[in-house]
Amino acid sequence: QVQLVESGGGLVQPGGSLRLSCAASGFTFRRYAMSWYRQAPGKERELVATITNISGNTNYADSVKGRFTISRDNAKNTVYLQMNSLKPEDTAVYYCNVQIRGGLYWGQGTQVTVSS
Repeated sequence: QVQLVESGGGLVQPGGSLRLSCAASGFTFRRYAMSWYRQAPGKERELVATITNISGNTNYADSVKGRFTISRDNAKNTVYLQMNSLKPEDTAVYYCNVQIRGGLYWGQGTQVTVSS
């Protein structure tokens, strides 16, 4: 079965950095685009970044452009989200996601808290 396990979240001061990881299993990782979403308390889950399988093209939400970088290591079946210049408004639970045959699959999420 498809499994996505996020890690790397934690408490960081404004301006700091974190790198999130998502370990994937149960599907042919290299054949699928991968995404990161986040959900803050009381808000809808929003798309943060996507990386394609073939071209490696990336797309980012306007709120994180220039600060976040999504990448993948197909040999390790892992997708990463490097987060720099973190702001308090980045505080959320971050989820990795894959769409397979019309279905959406999610990890359990990892908490990122940006606060002084």
